[in-house]
Amino acid sequence: MTQAPGPAEYAAHDGTHHHADISGGWLRAAVFGAMDGLVTNIALVAGVGGGGGDRSLIILTGMAGLVAGAFSMALGEFASVDTQNDAVTHEVEVEREEIRRHPDVEQAELADSYEAMGLSRVTAEAVARDLHDKPELAVRVHITQELGVDPDDQPSPWTAAGSSFLCFALGGVIPLIPFLLGSSSLPLGLLVGAVGLFLVGALTSRFTTRRWWSAGIRQVLFGALAAGATFGVGSLIGVNVAG
Repeated sequence: MTQAPGPAEYAAHDGTHHHADISGGWLRAAVFGAMDGLVTNIALVAGVGGGGGDRSLIILTGMAGLVAGAFSMALGEFASVDTQNDAVTHEVEVEREEIRRHPDVEQAELADSYEAMGLSRVTAEAVARDLHDKPELAVRVHITQELGVDPDDQPSPWTAAGSSFLCFALGGVIPLIPFLLGSSSLPLGLLVGAVGLFLVGALTSRFTTRRWWSAGIRQVLFGALAAGATFGVGSLIGVNVAG
């Protein structure tokens, strides 16, 4: 029999075993918002600047893009997460009704899933039987096993929307900083935007297995692709096309 760990072992474990807080829906929304804000406004700056737009036009376009994009991202995140949560709630009710109507079949299905994970049939059936003695626990476990989500730990649509709005706005203002400070240099604005992309990309590596410099370079390349495309369009069309 394995000896139970003592207080010192628990203390050592607690001192080294940490996970980043990636629940609540904030991380994906924050990263997506910051990257989208940066790429969107870098592309807008490149497009308007490539078309011959002056500093005031670049600022106007960038700020309009920042506000519109921040609201669009926030509302989209809220609707997306809220819809997903409603879908999970619906599936919980479906599963609860199935367990009520066909308890033996559902119990056998749960035992099958545990056996497929590597437990012996005897152990799998014992675990499934014990879980089905607690109906609400059984519902939660079935949803987790079948859908891969925890119905008691769903992301907050408000958190996702707030993170997305704030991070898009912060990302979107970075390429505009030189122009807001009085510069009219398009290369400087794009350079500042590229630095912002690299820093945000490097920061995301803290939550992943990707190396910081690799994550940073990847985001700069994404931004360069978008900026190159819009610069080309701006150069072809020009700001005086309506005249």
